[in-house]
Amino acid sequence: MKFSTRFAIAFGLGLAFAAGAADAADIQVKMLNRGAKGMMVFEPDLIKIAPGDTVTFVATNPGHDARSIAGMIPEGAEPFEGKLNKDLTVTFTKPGVYGVECRPHYAMGMVAAVIVGDPVNLDAAKAVKQPPMAGKKFAALLGGL
Repeated sequence: MKFSTRFAIAFGLGLAFAAGAADAADIQVKMLNRGAKGMMVFEPDLIKIAPGDTVTFVATNPGHDARSIAGMIPEGAEPFEGKLNKDLTVTFTKPGVYGVECRPHYAMGMVAAVIVGDPVNLDAAKAVKQPPMAGKKFAALLGGL
């Protein structure tokens, strides 16, 4: 194969890779003491993305973290857990519903739902037992899916 042909193929593959990476979204979710929906909230609290997209949970106010909720992630997906007062970036590759909580404020209903593509585990996610305020919030978030 001639140098120019190899170069053209390599260049084309590089462009294809860069274009694929550019298509992935990075959504910012603020962890707040007070937001549009009240106290101790993720904003936004319902995030709909495609597989391969990234969500960054931003420690806007101190005293918050973000972590997945057991039973509220698709089969085969990796759980995630951030540290208190630190931003956390998660790339979601498996389609489904991911429940997210702030550990210190979970009982106060500080939860969010990340919907990646098709919500294949919606029934299982809805069936997870929650503290009353978190359960009410998830019912509202997941009710329209």
